[in-house]
Parts: sequence; C-alpha cells; structure tokens
Amino acid sequence: MSSIVGFVQSLPKAELHLHIEGSLEPELMMALAKRNGVKLPFASVEEIRRAYEFQNLQEFLDIYYQGMSVLQREEDFYDLTMAYLRRVHADNCRHVEIFFDPQGHTERGISFATAIDGILRGLADGEKEFGITSHLIMSFLRHLSEDDAFQTLEQSKPWHDRILGVGLDSSEMGHPPSKFERVFAAARDMGLKSFAHGGEEGPPAYVQECLDLLQVDRLDHGNRSLEDEALTARLAEAQIALTVCPLSNLKLCVVDDLQNHPLKVMIDKGLKVTINSDDPSYFGGYLNDNYIATAEALDLSKEDLALCARNSITASFMDAGRQKLLLAEIDGLLA
Repeated sequence: MSSIVGFVQSLPKAELHLHIEGSLEPELMMALAKRNGVKLPFASVEEIRRAYEFQNLQEFLDIYYQGMSVLQREEDFYDLTMAYLRRVHADNCRHVEIFFDPQGHTERGISFATAIDGILRGLADGEKEFGITSHLIMSFLRHLSEDDAFQTLEQSKPWHDRILGVGLDSSEMGHPPSKFERVFAAARDMGLKSFAHGGEEGPPAYVQECLDLLQVDRLDHGNRSLEDEALTARLAEAQIALTVCPLSNLKLCVVDDLQNHPLKVMIDKGLKVTINSDDPSYFGGYLNDNYIATAEALDLSKEDLALCARNSITASFMDAGRQKLLLAEIDGLLA
C-alpha cells in the first residue's frame, strides 16, 4: 500500500463535502471552551474522543451541536477555518467548497455575521497562506422548518456575492427534500447554486426529490441511489456529481465494513463519484485518510483514485483555468 499512499499524497484534489463545524478537533474545542468560558460535559480531550462512538446519524448530531457551543466569536470561526485549511493543505488539497450551518449558531444567539465573517476571513487568509481556493455553501438544517430556512436566506443577502449556494443537511429521515422546495427555488432565483444531502440514510425517493424538486447542482452522499436502477442510470447519464464520504459512512453505520462500501460499484456504473471527509474530527479521517482507507478496503487502482480526484475538480465551481491546470497535473502523474 505504500505506493498507493504516495500516489494519493501526490494527487491534487478538491474537497466538496466538508462541514466546517465538523472539523472542530477536541484540542481546539477545549481551548475555545476555556477562552469563552463555556462549560463542556467533558473533562479532557481523551473524554471527548471516547464520546465519538455513534450508532447512527442522530447520535452524532447530538454531540455535534453540543461541540458547536464553543464557537462564540468571529475569531473562533476564523481559527476553526484556518485549522482545517492547514490540515487539508497537508493532504495536497488545492480547492475546497465547504458547508457551514448558520442556523446552528443563530438559534443559540450567535449572529449570522459573526459566523460567516470569521469563516470568510479564514478562507481568504488560507488562500494567501496555502494557495487553497474556496467557495462557501450555506446549509439549511432539515430538522427545522422551511420558514426558518427562509429567515436564514433573508439574513444571508448581504453576503450573496461570497456564498456559492445553499445546502441541506442534518437529520435526513422524516425530513424529505420536498419540505424545502420553495426556499430552494427562491435561492436559485437569487443566483445561488443548489446542493443537498440525499440517500445517506434516506431512501432513493429522497434522491429523486433532490433532483426534481430542489434541482441540485451536486448530490451529497447518494449511496442508496444504487437501490433504484433507473435512478442510478439517470445519475450516470446526467453526470450529477456525488460527494461520497466513506469513513463517515462507516462511523455512522451506513455501512458495516468499508469492504462493503458501494464506492467501487458507483465507479463501475459510471457515476461521477468524489471522495470527501464530511466531519473529519468526528469521523476519524481527513481527505487522504478517506482515499487511502477506501483504496485499501476496495482494492482501488491508481486509475480509480485519479478518476475520483479528477471528478472532484470538474465537479467543483473553481475557475476553469485552474481546473485545466490541476487536471493536467493528474494526467502527468498517471503518465
């Protein structure tokens, strides 16, 4: 596997499915709690790590929102963003399109401006320091109402020149994409792109709603699409990119073993698959960890890995000239 590890490290790649709040490492969580006088139910970093044993998506979300409580000031969001970019720079990631959850902050009394200004400042400094270009995606929390999402969309207007699009995340079961059809239409009318989590725990019908009702530009997860042959063929023909997160799927028990992960089947069926880390602090692996663990479990070839990296670049909304340069770099590695 050493040759695969070296090859993955050398691949230029983009990360398209990353929740910035999910990159909050226990060490930073403890430091911010101390800085902001936030009382956590954990006495140590080790105790936090022991709590990261989840049986399903909801158990993860419960502790995820608890950890988020330490993010209080603009500087906290800046430090969080820079810590992620510093880490992903080590994985030879050249471009990121990251999610943030404004409702997770505004509903606990943190202003929209505090969160987004800190993140945007971090992304700007990250490009200067690490050369990582970026876009920011504002996600709606699907366990909240569409009216709440409309309020968040209204709050976001002053930053629309710096927001790529809207996303949809949090508890999938019981919250179909159709619940948010109107707010996604309004966001599109404002010139924002559309992204949504679908088919992680939810059924193929949720993926169809993402395509038909939300008119997504990219689908996050999409694993359960394979249960519907017509849907799989549709995704392959339209080349809708899927932002797959293998270690997340393992940690949340979406798959019981990485050797049973559907990523190789997705590739073989012609789906436009990308590899991502989702919430790397909680799921035990950043971008290259996901590439390497999946390559090892599924016996992926260098061509498979290069395809996933190439897909991450062509599925992104980075500048076309930069895309061309990075694709040429991948071709050079294979040659």
